[in-house]
Amino acid sequence: MIRDTSTMDRPVEAAPRLRRRWLLAAAAAVVVLLGATTVPGLVRWASSERAVDASALRFGTVTRGDLVREVAVDGSVVAAFRPTLTSPARGVARVEVQAGQTVARDQVLVRVESPEVDSRLAQERSALLSAQSDLQRQRIQTRQDRLQREQGIALLGVQLEAAKRAMDRAERTKQMGILNEVDYERAQDEVKLAAVRFEAAKGEAGLAAETLAFEVKNRESQVEQQRLVVSELQRQVAALAVKAPFAGLVSRVAVADRDSVTEGQPLVGVVDLSRLELEVWVPESYAPDIKAGTPAVITIDGREWPGEVTSLSPEVQGSRVRGIVGFVGQTPPGLKQNQRVSAKLVLETRPNVLKVQRGPFLEALGERQAYVVDDDVAELRPIQIGSVSVSEVEIAGGLKAGDRIVLSDPTPFEGAKRVLLQR
Repeated sequence: MIRDTSTMDRPVEAAPRLRRRWLLAAAAAVVVLLGATTVPGLVRWASSERAVDASALRFGTVTRGDLVREVAVDGSVVAAFRPTLTSPARGVARVEVQAGQTVARDQVLVRVESPEVDSRLAQERSALLSAQSDLQRQRIQTRQDRLQREQGIALLGVQLEAAKRAMDRAERTKQMGILNEVDYERAQDEVKLAAVRFEAAKGEAGLAAETLAFEVKNRESQVEQQRLVVSELQRQVAALAVKAPFAGLVSRVAVADRDSVTEGQPLVGVVDLSRLELEVWVPESYAPDIKAGTPAVITIDGREWPGEVTSLSPEVQGSRVRGIVGFVGQTPPGLKQNQRVSAKLVLETRPNVLKVQRGPFLEALGERQAYVVDDDVAELRPIQIGSVSVSEVEIAGGLKAGDRIVLSDPTPFEGAKRVLLQR
């Protein structure tokens, strides 16, 4: 017989105390766990000078690889040959083409009507005919004089022979005792006089021949000189028809039809579309690193084409320097005169260096500092910068491969040494 339930009440009293122990232990574990996870964050938060929203920032990771130092430039497509043809003389222009028209080599573009040049050509042609007539007259006179002198010399030769025969007869007659001494000496004198006249005539004929030959040569020189004058004027008349120096395109016409023009006045511009290049403008600070032969990468409609700098102007215009970039190999099809394109000039390639993406932090921190990210804290550290390209920066010191830095403008950090990045 069970008299009461006292024996059963004791275990019931012990159960609540056991549950409380378990609850206290669980609460203590939770507190320890929360402390382990929040205390470091609280410590970082307490040591940070500012807090910034991390979603508004851009980050980059330091890597190792090749860095290409380059400068981005804008340019326009121009023809390698684009002469402006000018008026060869004063006159009236007859325009035979329009801007944008395709022309063939030696096609007449503008004709300049110049009465002045035509008149000068007619006058010089007349002078040439007169000089040629004088030359022919001198040649005829030279032949006549030579014939007359040859006849005179021949006559003197006959007289000399007659005097010698007379001398021979006088000598025989003297030997026979018939001729006196006076007549004999007279015969001797006649031979000597005939010989002197003969030799003198030959000498005078030689001198006269030289004189006449000189006169003929002089007249020939005058004719040749006049012929050169006429040839030059003929060239000027032919040049009045201004022709295309190559097959190409008329870029502009500087005069209207029937306009009066002066010598040297621009008439028409022609471009050779078979050879195109780029006219680029380089920032003055990069000019010392650029020279003829510097490689270039030209971007046209999303495709890259190789090129190189062919020339760089020594003159600075508005903090920029004008340069010419030519295509290497094939010229891209479909290019148009003055088409805008972009290009990159490759100044230097540095292999196997630490590098990171370029960002506003570089200029904002004077290229001497960077915010290095460790978990949710960005710490300002000193760094050393090497070469700088358009898109990347060489890290010469202060960082190692794998480090993450803030690439964005650090202005919101307000110069804090440590910044908490809120995510």
